[in-house]
Amino acid sequence: MTFRPLLLAALLAPAAALAQTAAPPPALQATPQGAEDPILARVDGSPVRLSDVMATAQDVLPPEMRTMPGPALMQMLPPEVARQLIDRAVTERVLTNAARSAGLDKDAEVQRRIRRAEEQELQQAYLSREVTPAVTDAAIRARYDQEASRRQGEEEVHARHILVQTEAEAKAVLAELAGGADFADVAKRRSRDPGAQSGGDLGFFKRGDMVPEFAEAAFALQTGQVTQTPVRTSFGWHVIKVEERRSAPVPGFEESRNQLRQKMLEEQVQQVVARARDAAKVERLDQPAPSLMDNAAPPAAAPARPAAPQPQRR
Repeated sequence: MTFRPLLLAALLAPAAALAQTAAPPPALQATPQGAEDPILARVDGSPVRLSDVMATAQDVLPPEMRTMPGPALMQMLPPEVARQLIDRAVTERVLTNAARSAGLDKDAEVQRRIRRAEEQELQQAYLSREVTPAVTDAAIRARYDQEASRRQGEEEVHARHILVQTEAEAKAVLAELAGGADFADVAKRRSRDPGAQSGGDLGFFKRGDMVPEFAEAAFALQTGQVTQTPVRTSFGWHVIKVEERRSAPVPGFEESRNQLRQKMLEEQVQQVVARARDAAKVERLDQPAPSLMDNAAPPAAAPARPAAPQPQRR
């Protein structure tokens, strides 16, 4: 179990409204002019600096504030919020000192977790340094333009359907339609689908939007055609009519930006990982050791022994 969420709740009250103009907290007012990393408190003689406060506040600050210079951020925060951030850093230092006094920094399991956390932070820092510069807005735009000529909208159909419970009911619907009945009218009277009152209109949909049996039947029809036989799915029996077919509009750059950015980040991470592995000497020790019997020739067949003489019968 992790106690960090409980600690956050105990140390920092919600502060959604961050005033743009607020007087600095008293601790900052006493700070010498020009000090970039002032001491804001002491715990057992150990200084708690502004940089310590900023480090402990990273997971509660809005993203747009996390990169702000510490002095500027503390000046704009309401005094009560700034005091809470400082008090949180003090409390974390108190707990850290208490853990060290209890000898937990020497505990083997704690040391293992610390090493693991350090390794993960190093991995993330390295990936961020190598990947982020390659995935700029300009690079994303260039990738979009490069792929635009190959981009084609996915096929869509605009269809209506009538959903009934039995195959016999579906066949009766087909017979009624064959007699000249209007599809939308029959849907309003017979269909058990929630969209019956709109004449069974499903609007435009892509193949992957529907269950496979329904999609296969709908996309096999041309505009104006109705399924010749009922279509069975887990929902019941359907009679389908296609009103229109089209290619879906190609998404614009702004619509595609986030998805394309994520795709490029994943590609860059894979490339960085591949380069790092290629540059490293990796010895796998989990493979089974070769057996003495590997590649061994089968034993030679023993020479045939002469048949033992059989006693002669008289």
